[in-house]
Amino acid sequence: MTFLDPALSTPELRCGLSLGGRSITKELDLTIDEWAGLLRLTEDLKAEKKSHDEVQRLRGCNIALVFAKSSTSTRCAFEVAAHDQGAHVTYLDPAGSQLGHKESVKDTGRVLGRMFDGIEYRGFAQENVEELAGSAGVPVWNGLSDRWHPTQSLCDVFTMLEHTGKASDEISFAYVGDARNNVASSLVVAGAMSGMDVRIVSPAGLRPSRSVVAAAHDVSPETGGTLMITTDPVEGLRDVDFVYTDAWVSMGEPIGTWVERLPLLADYQVNAELMALSGRADTAFMHCLPAFHSRHSEVGERLFRETGRSAHEVTDDVFESAQSIVFDQAENRLHTVKAMLVATLER
Repeated sequence: MTFLDPALSTPELRCGLSLGGRSITKELDLTIDEWAGLLRLTEDLKAEKKSHDEVQRLRGCNIALVFAKSSTSTRCAFEVAAHDQGAHVTYLDPAGSQLGHKESVKDTGRVLGRMFDGIEYRGFAQENVEELAGSAGVPVWNGLSDRWHPTQSLCDVFTMLEHTGKASDEISFAYVGDARNNVASSLVVAGAMSGMDVRIVSPAGLRPSRSVVAAAHDVSPETGGTLMITTDPVEGLRDVDFVYTDAWVSMGEPIGTWVERLPLLADYQVNAELMALSGRADTAFMHCLPAFHSRHSEVGERLFRETGRSAHEVTDDVFESAQSIVFDQAENRLHTVKAMLVATLER
C-alpha cells in the first residue's frame, strides 16, 4: 500500500529514510518529503512487527525518556518501540532529574547528551524541548509540549491513511471542540503537510492561533491541502472521512475550568447526532485519549459531580461504536514513534 501520493516524495525516500542525528520538536522540523518518508517507514516497521520478523536496528542505543507530564500512550509507545529495536530506556519522571529545578534545561540537555543517544521530552513549554534539542547534541523528540504534539499527529495521519486506503489528498477530517490546544495545532499543520482537507469546527473563541493557521497556509500550496475554520458543525462535518476530538481542558488545568468552558463547548460534543452530520455511515471517530466519555475514571466521576454530565467531549455510544477507531489509533503510536527512533538513530 502506498500511503502518500508518490509525487510528494523522491525515489530515494521510497526506498529508505535517514534523518540521522536530527531532532523532531514539531512537524515543521521536517520537509514534506521527510514527513512522507516517516509514514512509509511506519508502514514497513508495522508490517515487520506483525509478521514477527522485526530487525533490531538500534542495538546498543540508550534513550532517556523525560516526562514532566505523565502519560500512558506516549511512555508505552517509546518504551516498547525502543525495546523492539534493541535499545535501552531510562525513564525520568518530574522528580527523577534536576531539569528546571536546580539545573537549567540547557545544562540538563548537555548532561543527558553525554550519556544517551536520544532524548524524549514530554512537558510544558515548547521552548524547553527546543532548548534540549539545541544543547544535547543528540536527537530530541517532542512527546508533547504546550504548542505541538508531533508524535500524535504522525500517528493520526498514518491511521487515517491506513483506515481509508486513500491517497492523503483524498482524505478529509473535522476536528471538533477546543481547537487552541497542541493536538489541534499539530493536526492543522500535519493535515496541510499531507495535502488533506482539514476542517476546524469550534467556537469562535477557541480557534487555532494565527501562527498555526499561517504555517498551514504556507505549506498548502506545495501539497494541495485545504483548511476550513467554522463554528457550524453542519458545514464542517459534511462528507468527512473522520471526526476527531480531544478533551475540552488540557492536563493540569483545574476541574473548575471544565465548568467554565462547558457553555462554550456543549454544542460541540461528538454524539450520534453530530456524527450523522457527515451524511455517511462510514465516517470514523478518532480521539488521542484519554477521553471523558463516561464516569468510569476518577476524573470522569469528579466531572460528573461538578457538572452533572457523565460524558463531555464524546458520548459513550460514539466512543464504543463500530465507527470508533481510537484503539487502532492508540496502537499506531507505537509504530510511528518507532519510525522516528529508527530514522533519527539508525547507524
